[in-house]
Amino acid sequence: MLSNNIYGLVLYLTGGWIIRVLMVPTLLRRQFAPGAAVAWLGIVFLHPYIGLVLFLMLGETRLGAGRVIRHREAVLRFRPGVIDQSQQPKHADLALPHEAMILQAEKVSGLPVLSGNQVDFITDAKALVQRLVADIDAAQSQVHLLYYIIVCDATGEAVMSAVERAAARGVKCRLLADAVASRGFFHRSGPARRLIAAGVHVTAAMQVAPIRRGLPRMDLRNHRKLSVIDDKIAYVGSHNLVNPDYGGRHGGPWVDVTGRYTGPITSELARVFAEDWAFETNEFLDPPALPESPPSSSDGTEMQVVPTGPSSPAETYRRLLLAAVQSARSRLILTTPYFVPDEPTLVALKMAANRGVQVSLLLPAVPDHIFTAAAGRAHFSQLMDEGVQIFLYRSGLLHSKTTTVDDGFTIMGSANLDVRSFNLNFELSVVLYGKEVTGRMRAIQETYLADSTQLDPQGWTRRRAIKRYADSAITLLSPLL
Repeated sequence: MLSNNIYGLVLYLTGGWIIRVLMVPTLLRRQFAPGAAVAWLGIVFLHPYIGLVLFLMLGETRLGAGRVIRHREAVLRFRPGVIDQSQQPKHADLALPHEAMILQAEKVSGLPVLSGNQVDFITDAKALVQRLVADIDAAQSQVHLLYYIIVCDATGEAVMSAVERAAARGVKCRLLADAVASRGFFHRSGPARRLIAAGVHVTAAMQVAPIRRGLPRMDLRNHRKLSVIDDKIAYVGSHNLVNPDYGGRHGGPWVDVTGRYTGPITSELARVFAEDWAFETNEFLDPPALPESPPSSSDGTEMQVVPTGPSSPAETYRRLLLAAVQSARSRLILTTPYFVPDEPTLVALKMAANRGVQVSLLLPAVPDHIFTAAAGRAHFSQLMDEGVQIFLYRSGLLHSKTTTVDDGFTIMGSANLDVRSFNLNFELSVVLYGKEVTGRMRAIQETYLADSTQLDPQGWTRRRAIKRYADSAITLLSPLL
């Protein structure tokens, strides 16, 4: 019996070291960022068996070979400009006030800047539901909804009832919801079956099926929030279809902003839905053609849609964000509920402050995710030492994802300032150019600032040592969060 125990222990230890040795070239071959590679090596060397299981579940930052091919086929169909990254963007020869940002956004998305658009920013959740329901009730041809979270509460029920009414009068209705975040929606007692019975085409995005999907990273999610009605009206922002208290989750009420868009920009947003729909269902819709509209400040607002996701390293939200930060010359305000920055983002923020830009970062005072909040806090001291101002919002969970750069342009949408939005999630952002629209978004940000407390750099350094060390320890795992 003793010899069997010793034999088993030897096998266990030998297997552990084999895993450790084999994981080194595996990680090097994957070409992870240095921080992520070190984090994975630390986990594997600390406990090889647990590390191996976690790596098989979470180590792949892309969709898996088969799904990448499917997604690229959809992109080729609806965003042909993103395929050949060597070609020059359509407006490369134009002398524009924000040419660098426009060209970078077009390189990431393959979609050009379009003029002649209008947007209403909606910050009140009830007002958003009322306007969305009214637009769905007025729909004549089609209603397309794509949301990360749909909950069968008062908000979700109001919108789903409007979709049912639209389907009953012959409007083509399609609905995509994230399979994990909206799992209650797809439950046998959830509203999905009711909608299907009413004639609505309902599909779960990014279903978790490890064997069928060939074991890619299973927590890649579709985090977009998008509605397109008759290809003429679109909604993009941070609101999910759920009550503002998110069922009583910690830190509520949640504070969001969504834009209601009209004009040529809706053709780009319709293509984003069509792309995701084709990816999940293999049904290729026929969205409106992209207008040939050179930028002009005389007929509405110039805007640019930027969908990002894990299917290609060239299509990340990080590139869009870094381009925005590097464009700042006087004032930069960023709001996000989750702040887990990578090294390039940290350097860009510090460099902006170093060159005299007033950089303000707004985060919720009471976060809903303990670990991500701790990973962000670990960077506060070095950011404040370089001149970055950090504000903590007191009146709820600040869930708005907004950036304003000088008086020049603003970015809003679904993407957070964290590793997940940079690398792992499908996100959707809109870049809006011009002083007027940027001023309107900044006015919203100013209301957040008025309900926030600015951190004192000296007071922050006097925190208890155990808190500082705990935050620093958790930030070691930030590449994996």
